[in-house]
Amino acid sequence: MRVETLREWRVPGDLAEAQGVHLYAGPLFADAVGAELGLGLLEPDGDWLARLPREVVRREIAFTTLERARGLRRAAFVKPPEDKSFPARVYPDGAALPGPDVADGDLPVLVSDIVLFLAEFRLFVLDGAVVTATRYAVAGEVDAAGDDPRCAEAIDFAAALLAPGMPALPSAVVVDVGLIADPRTGRPEWAVIEANAAWASGHYAADPDLALETVLRSGGPRAAVLPADERYLRTLPEVVH
Repeated sequence: MRVETLREWRVPGDLAEAQGVHLYAGPLFADAVGAELGLGLLEPDGDWLARLPREVVRREIAFTTLERARGLRRAAFVKPPEDKSFPARVYPDGAALPGPDVADGDLPVLVSDIVLFLAEFRLFVLDGAVVTATRYAVAGEVDAAGDDPRCAEAIDFAAALLAPGMPALPSAVVVDVGLIADPRTGRPEWAVIEANAAWASGHYAADPDLALETVLRSGGPRAAVLPADERYLRTLPEVVH
């Protein structure tokens, strides 16, 4: 495959007419060039995490709007699930969230109880199966390792998330899971962190060839999108010339 690294927020003339283009980039850049390149970008439902059973997330998670989250009177982890319009982090209360000058009140957000993940793992999922995995953080700090033996445990844990009857995901996606200390026993327990678009997710120490297969499916030509994936297409801004 021909590979181009775009360093400006536009599509070069020689690439604009190319066929079968795929993208590996952040969501803001994808919005800037995706429609012009004819891309069909797959991403999980924004409320996927909030619809999972408590036993696999091990914390309270709500899918709401930024306006409602601004009314919080407690500390919480808040993030926009579909873009990076403001930093995903712990906010001391709703008043500390970005105001209308930064983001509209109807922006969807996830509001979660605060937990510390002892170790975090990224799973590249293709057609309902994990194809490669990597550890990417320890105690909140980036620490990538593809040979961590707990990667196999992460894959086993993910099998329940991908089983029939659970909230559905696109055919190509990234799922992050991790270990948190049980508040009663102190024992590390597996929990879901989040799901993300594979075309916008770093592969860390995962097998690059296997991760690429997932990335290509998730961020390829609009015409190649599978019928079952139509519902997961990111809405791209129209091309303005």
